[in-house]
Amino acid sequence: MQIYCSQQHINNGGHRFCTQCGEALPLTVGQVIDNRYEIARILGQGGFGRSYLAIDRQKSRKTCVLKEFAPNVVKPQELQKAKELFEREASVLKKIQHPQIPRFHASFSAKIGTKDFFFLVQDYIEGDNYDQLFEQRRGQGQSFSEEEVINLLHNVLPVLTYIHSLDIVHRDISPDNLILRQSDSLPVLIDFGGVKQLPASQGFWRTQLAVNATLLGKKGYAPEEQLLQGKVYKSSDFYALAVTALVLMTGKEAHLLYDSFNGVWLWGKEIKVSPKLETVLKKMLAYKPSDRYQKAEQVIKDLPLPSTSSTPQIMQTSNNNPNPYITKLKTQVVAPGIKRVRSIHGGVHNQTSLFVQKIPMPKWLRPFMVSFIMTTVMLSTGAGMFALGNFAVKGITSIKIPQVELPKIPSKNTPGDEKNKTNRTIQQVFSRLQQLEISTAFFITTVNEVFYAENPELNNRKLTQNPDDAALRTQWNGIANQLLNNLEKANLSEPARKKIGSYSQQDSQRWEQLAKSGKLGNYKSFQDLRADTYQTFDPLFTGQERGKLNQKTFLQIWYAIASDKVENK
Repeated sequence: MQIYCSQQHINNGGHRFCTQCGEALPLTVGQVIDNRYEIARILGQGGFGRSYLAIDRQKSRKTCVLKEFAPNVVKPQELQKAKELFEREASVLKKIQHPQIPRFHASFSAKIGTKDFFFLVQDYIEGDNYDQLFEQRRGQGQSFSEEEVINLLHNVLPVLTYIHSLDIVHRDISPDNLILRQSDSLPVLIDFGGVKQLPASQGFWRTQLAVNATLLGKKGYAPEEQLLQGKVYKSSDFYALAVTALVLMTGKEAHLLYDSFNGVWLWGKEIKVSPKLETVLKKMLAYKPSDRYQKAEQVIKDLPLPSTSSTPQIMQTSNNNPNPYITKLKTQVVAPGIKRVRSIHGGVHNQTSLFVQKIPMPKWLRPFMVSFIMTTVMLSTGAGMFALGNFAVKGITSIKIPQVELPKIPSKNTPGDEKNKTNRTIQQVFSRLQQLEISTAFFITTVNEVFYAENPELNNRKLTQNPDDAALRTQWNGIANQLLNNLEKANLSEPARKKIGSYSQQDSQRWEQLAKSGKLGNYKSFQDLRADTYQTFDPLFTGQERGKLNQKTFLQIWYAIASDKVENK
C-alpha cells in the first residue's frame, strides 16, 4: 500500500515518516490507536500533525476527534517544545467547559513503530467550517451577507468572553477554526493548539516548529504584535475575528483587503459595509492593541442588532439559486434602522442586552415573534412606520430574535395581576423575558424539554400553524407562562438572571472551594449550600428530580439560585 505525505511524495505503507521530506505520514483507515480508537478518516492537517475522525471502541463505537501531535522536527529542543504545546493544549482544554467549544475527553501518548506520538481526544462536531462555507459561496459568486456576519459575531463573542475570563487567548481565530454546527446552527470554536494562558511569560512566546518558522497565528488574520513580536493580548482575538468577518463578507482573502505598503485596510473600496458595523470593525482592527476593544462585551454593545436571517447552513439547501431572502434593503432596515431608533429614544427605556443566542424555535412561534418585534419597534418610535419584508425561508428550523427596547411592565401586584400572568400572550412572555434579561435560547430550550417530556409520542416533532396543532400550541404557551412565572417567583438578582445559560460545573467547584476554606458565610459546607438551594428550587419546579437536572435547562436555574445565596451569604 502506498501512502502520500502533504507534498504528495510516495511512501510505502510500512513507513511512518516520509522518506523524502521527513513529514509524519497519516494514519491509515482502520488503524487502531491505544487499543481503542479506530481511524475512520482524516479531518485536517496543520504544522504540528493531523486530526482524524475516530471510532471509540470502548464507547459503543461513538465518533470522536483524535488530534495527533507529530511535528516534523529533529533537534531535541524542538521536540521538547512540541511536547510543551501538546501539554499546554491538554491542560487548557481540561479547564474549558463551554457548549460552543468541543469537550475534552483524554490525552495520551502511543508508540507507533519506534516513535512516540501524542494524542488528544475531543468531541466530534458535525458540520462545515466557515472556510468550507466561504469556498462554497465563492464558487457560486456569492459571499456572506452583512446580517449573517453580525449574527456570527454575536454568537462568537460570548465564547471569547468565557475563555478570556479564564485568562485564555485563542490567538488562531480564522474561518477554518469556526465550525457551523449542524445540530443547532451555532458556530463552534475549535483548535486550541496555539492557545496562550495569561499572564504566563507576559504574552511573549516564540516557536520554530510551525511552517517557515513563523510565530503562532495565521498570516493575514493575526495582528502584527503577534506575528512579528510574539506578543499576544485578549484584543488580539478581536483583531482576528474582525478579519474573519471581512473575509466572509467580501468573499476575498485577507491579503486582498489590506494595503501592506501603506498599512491600511481598503475601506470603501474592497470593504463596503454599513457605517455602524464599519466603526466597530475598525476599532477591532486598530493597529495598537490599546486602541482596540478590551472586552468582548464592549464589542457586543456596539454591534448592530442580530437579525432574523437564516443561517449559512440553511442557505446551502439550494446551491443553484440566489438567496432571495437576503437583500441589502433588509440589512439596512433591520440593523441600522433599529439602532437609529434607539439613539433617538435612548433615554426612554433601560438598555437591554444586545446579544441573543440562536434558538431552536417551533415554526408556529415565528409569526408571533415577527409581530412582537414589529410592535415593539413601532412602540419605540412612537410614530411613523417601520416595515419589515416578509422573509419566508422554506425549511428554517431556527431564528434569531433581535433584542429591542421594550415598555416597562409594572412590577407591583395589582388586582387581577396573577390572572394576567397566567394568560400572557406569546408576545408578553418574550417581552417580560427580555426585561428580565434572561437568555431566550435557554428559555425556549427549557420549555421544549418540558413540553416534549409531556408529549413523548410527538418524538420531538416541530409544531406547525396547522389547526391540528392548535391544542399543542396552547399547551406549549401554558408551559412557557408557568416557567416565566416561576422564574419571577425565584426573585433572582440581575447578575444571576443574566448568567442563566452559561453556568457550568466550574461555578459549583468554586463554591465548594470557598466552603472548604470557610469563606461561604453561614454555609459550613457545600452540602449546606446545596440543601438550601434545593429548598428554594423544589417548590417552584416540582417534578425535577434532585441530582438529575439537565445542565442546559433546569440546572441553570438551580445555579442562579445558588449564586444569589453565595453572594448574600
